[in-house]
Amino acid sequence: MSDSLEALVEAYALKDETRTGWQLRGIEAPESVAAHTWGVALLVARFCPPEVDRERALTMAAVHDVAEAETGDIATRAEAGAQSVDAEEKERREREAMAGPLAALGEEIHETWEEYEARDTAEARFVKDMDILDTCLQALVYERNQRYDPDADNPHFEEFDDLDEFFATGEPRLSTARGRELFESVRERYETTKRNR
Repeated sequence: MSDSLEALVEAYALKDETRTGWQLRGIEAPESVAAHTWGVALLVARFCPPEVDRERALTMAAVHDVAEAETGDIATRAEAGAQSVDAEEKERREREAMAGPLAALGEEIHETWEEYEARDTAEARFVKDMDILDTCLQALVYERNQRYDPDADNPHFEEFDDLDEFFATGEPRLSTARGRELFESVRERYETTKRNR
């Protein structure tokens, strides 16, 4: 029990771990990884299709980024050469975190995290799509609330205007019909908000 509590203390770092992509874009007071996790869980609760085990998907949503308590948030970038850490290195670091300081979270959490990473089940694919959708919804929120300066010279986003890169990185990774449908709806609202800025 005490090892589990210590692992939870480690995992609670996610409450203070700011999402890197928003920081790079200059978002005012960006969300934490834990706030993102809550958004993913809410999307799973609201849009879970009948063929997906809701309880399994909700557990997966809650733990899908837990390794980032140790590794930090590594943003997915669309621009050529902008990725700070390649996919293999990111995976190595996260597996090391799950086998090390976070191992005492328990076998069930570890297995659920592994299932999410593998994307071999309907639950994992659906949760990944909700992970992507949460980022796009958050971009819509930041756009509507004008939480960044769209005219600022930002060396991190040379190929994309506004918050467009978050949609560009998300769209090719979608794998479910539900995810694609929701993504298009969010992107339409985002584009309308930009036009009316």
